[in-house]
Amino acid sequence: MQVTLKIFRYNPEEDKKPHYESYKLEAEPTDRVLDLLEYVKSYHDGTLSFRRSCAHGVCGSDAMRINGLNRLACKVLIKELSAKKITIEPILGMQVIKDLIVDMEPFFENYRVVMPYFVNDEPPPKRERLQSQEQRERFDDTTKCILCASCTTSCPSFWANEKYLGPAAIVTAHRFIFDSRDRAGAERLKRLNDAFGVYRCHTIFNCTVACPREIEVTRAIGEVKKAIATGKID
Repeated sequence: MQVTLKIFRYNPEEDKKPHYESYKLEAEPTDRVLDLLEYVKSYHDGTLSFRRSCAHGVCGSDAMRINGLNRLACKVLIKELSAKKITIEPILGMQVIKDLIVDMEPFFENYRVVMPYFVNDEPPPKRERLQSQEQRERFDDTTKCILCASCTTSCPSFWANEKYLGPAAIVTAHRFIFDSRDRAGAERLKRLNDAFGVYRCHTIFNCTVACPREIEVTRAIGEVKKAIATGKID
C-alpha cells in the first residue's frame, strides 16, 4: 500500500518558522510508523531528526503526535491508522529543538520535584523489606510509567503552564506514596499540594487515553487528591 507521511519540520538554525514536508512511501500494513520514519531518514532526507532507542515500547523516547494523538511510533502499525495520509508532529507543550525532538528538561524538572525514588532511613532488615501481595497491588499500576511524557503533553493544564507538575510526575509520586515500605509519602503530598500541583488537574482524562502503558492515570491522580484532602494514605 502507498502512504504519505506529512512530517513537521523545523531547524532553528535555518528555518524562520516550522513547516511540513510530505513523503510518499510504499508500506506494509504491519510496518510501524517508526519503520517509515527510519526509511525517510535513510533514503529521502538524512536531516530528519527524531528520538528513538529500544523500538519495543519500553524506553518511551519516540513519543510523538500521530494523526493528532500522542503515541509511541514504535507501537503504532500502519494498519491501525484509517487514513493513508499520516501526519506526524512533536508532542505539545514543550520547546521544539529540531523536527520531532523537543526539550524534555521542563518535564524532568517537574519529575524531580516529587522525589522519584525510594525513601526509608530505618535500619534495613537482614533480607528484604517484605510486602503482602495486596500491598504491592496497591501501587502496581503506576509502576508501569516509562516517562514518555505522552500523558503530560496531552494535558491542557500543562499546555497552559509548564510549571504544572503534570500527570507523569503525579503518577510517579503515587507509585511511592502508596508503597508501604516508603517513608516520604507525607513530604510528597506536601509538594503536590500547591498552585501547580495535583489540583491543577481538571479530570479531563486526556492523560489516561494517551498512556501507551494503559495506566489509569486520572484514577491515580484522584487517589493522590483524596490522600491530600483526608490526610490519610491507605
